[in-house]
Amino acid sequence: MRYTIVLMLFAVLFVALFPRSSVLIGDKWQAIAWEVSPHQFDYIGWELNAIAAKADQLFFGQHAYMDEAQRSQFVRDYMADLAQAQQLEGQITAIYTDPTVSDPVAASVDLVNQRDALRADLAQRQSTAEAILEGQVAAVLVEQGFGQLGQLVPPMSMRFSRVPMLLITSPRDEIKLETSINLYPLPIDDITAIEAEIDQRYDVSSLIVPLGGIALYPAMIMETTSIRWITETFAHEWLHQYLLAFPLGLYYFTDSNGLSGDARTINETTCDLFGKELGRLVLERYYPDLVPPPVTPSAVEEQPQTKSPPEPPAFDFAATMNDTRVGVDELLAAGRVEEAEAFMDQQRQLFYENGYAIRKINQAYFAFYGGYQAGGVPGIAGEDPIGPAIQSIRAQSGDLHDFIVTMRTITSQEQLLAQNMTSDNTE
Repeated sequence: MRYTIVLMLFAVLFVALFPRSSVLIGDKWQAIAWEVSPHQFDYIGWELNAIAAKADQLFFGQHAYMDEAQRSQFVRDYMADLAQAQQLEGQITAIYTDPTVSDPVAASVDLVNQRDALRADLAQRQSTAEAILEGQVAAVLVEQGFGQLGQLVPPMSMRFSRVPMLLITSPRDEIKLETSINLYPLPIDDITAIEAEIDQRYDVSSLIVPLGGIALYPAMIMETTSIRWITETFAHEWLHQYLLAFPLGLYYFTDSNGLSGDARTINETTCDLFGKELGRLVLERYYPDLVPPPVTPSAVEEQPQTKSPPEPPAFDFAATMNDTRVGVDELLAAGRVEEAEAFMDQQRQLFYENGYAIRKINQAYFAFYGGYQAGGVPGIAGEDPIGPAIQSIRAQSGDLHDFIVTMRTITSQEQLLAQNMTSDNTE
């Protein structure tokens, strides 16, 4: 009962504190928000449904009567059935996109029936699978020092869902996250049409991107069959919730520079690093066969040198992306906006030719993905020192708890670099 009350309290606070689907930034935000208002995500409705599902699980859930082996197997079975449902959906989509199929409804009826039956069964099991994974991640977090009297604070609460997309805009003459608006999931033709309209009407650089999770309460987590990704994302989103009690979390929304400020980049990079490390610990304890193997030198690297002509170097994504970002920064700083945009499109073609299909590279692309400097898009930050500094502080911290205690009060690049220098000097 105590846990139920705490869960409801946190949920009510999140609904009260985040009544909008987006962060209010200024007049341009309001104009663009009005432009896309038919597509804006309904957080209030989603939150109420999620709270109801969580309350039902708290009162009537079955996972408390399972042992650890049964819980892990339940999750594995759920993910296997989810993979089958997604495969069926892919087959149905293929039928509808096949021009040789004259009646896709009739051709897909058996697959649709199978999918619907499987989806109905998955819906009955979803809350139990969520509760098991929540408990597993929470147990490791408590072991890492994040508990109070053996209880995780805030309590772990996650909900699998279709996650909204995010419309980002940046000024054309600089890389700056200026507008951030959540939208319902959209097909690609609607996405490109909205971006084109926003770009033309407001003379900005826009991009609509998918999201993996949103730290509401319960947190919204993208549906996936990857247990590894889920454990990392549960930890990542939980840390966002935890940090709201500290400057790093509060400044995410109140930084004087808005979402383009250092606090967002520091926050997201810290959560990224934390999520990956904590997720691995969860796998080691509950799903050891899913722990990724350590990186070892390739067989090619171990072979002795020969006198044959060297092979041409493989395409280096990170180095090329870094060069792209640095080049764009230099062109924009010189006021050569159109050249910068042409250069980004040229680089996008280069990435595509080397097997990396990036739909659009523009100022908004760098403004958004540049905020994730630990495990995000390699090379995306260019010469920004935030990512390396956070990784250095983690390397110098005794454990994850010490790392977060250090990071939770840092809200600017100046503070971060000073802390990193202090940590270096104390070694």
